[in-house]
Amino acid sequence: MSFVKLTASAIAIAAVSASAASARDQVQIAGSSTVLPYASIVAEAFGENFDFPTPVVESGGSSAGLKRFCEGVGENTIDIANASRAIREREIVACAEAGVNDIIEVRIGYDGIVFASQLDGPAYNAFTPSDIFNALAPKVVVDGALVDNPFQQWSDFNADLPAEDILAFIPGTKHGTREVFEEKVIAAGCEATGAMDAMIAGGMSEDDAEDACIAVRTDGKSIDIDGDYTETLASIEANTNAIGVFGLSFYENNTDKLKTATVSGVEATTETIASGEYPVSRPLFFYIKKAHIGVIPGVKEFAEFFVSDEIAGPDGPLAEYGLVSDPELADTQATVADEVTMN
Repeated sequence: MSFVKLTASAIAIAAVSASAASARDQVQIAGSSTVLPYASIVAEAFGENFDFPTPVVESGGSSAGLKRFCEGVGENTIDIANASRAIREREIVACAEAGVNDIIEVRIGYDGIVFASQLDGPAYNAFTPSDIFNALAPKVVVDGALVDNPFQQWSDFNADLPAEDILAFIPGTKHGTREVFEEKVIAAGCEATGAMDAMIAGGMSEDDAEDACIAVRTDGKSIDIDGDYTETLASIEANTNAIGVFGLSFYENNTDKLKTATVSGVEATTETIASGEYPVSRPLFFYIKKAHIGVIPGVKEFAEFFVSDEIAGPDGPLAEYGLVSDPELADTQATVADEVTMN
């Protein structure tokens, strides 16, 4: 992928050396495996276009990245955390307890979550949240009663689905993708099938029922993947009947190996995600430690470059890779330029 070099004047304006002395001159970033390829693209271009070293970008998942981000302030802690979900209140509290008080939230765009399978595998062409819940929940509604999940094949509960053994590789609990999967697929299916009402009718509190709704079976039909999407892809390639949960951008870069199913009759595309029509989409973020701006060289410059029209806009390299550009990108640019922290 090629990048247009910035003009000399633009570089001169943007690449101002940090005035404060620092033992570390390389921006350090960690977090979401979904955001990883975007951040890596930007880091490479940043190193090529600015008088700063190329930032170090690591993965590990949203929760792991934010945990490292909240370890404290100083050159031995990371500057930026990538996340495929918004930072949680308890993480903000943990940050504050470690002295990380001023956090800048940067929304870079949107991505969709897709259900993909082997390109030449079974005809997994259309799912609903109810299908995924019936396949993966430990308890489901059968003949009006909440029972241990008896379903072994997809066709057991939906005759339109293949008579194939259920096997799903889903993101592990440390991934931001898991939270969106739980909320917009599993929990939605729990409500749609009547399972949540049955739980409450059986004596559960609403809070307990909400927690029970997002549980997954532990009999080998649902398998957590703690690594990144390449590990999920390898699992799909080794299991003809399996489905996997991926970000749209990863799928779009592996269409020679995978096919996707519609969700509730809607195909995942940049257009349906941008419009909100596709039901399983989410915003992507990174978080900046404001205390590191002006101390670790290049932190703000990297952030401004990341959300520039040329990079994160609809005609930029991130959109080319699969990111759905944020219609409110100008507001994000202003947030970074003005160093506006979260309330």
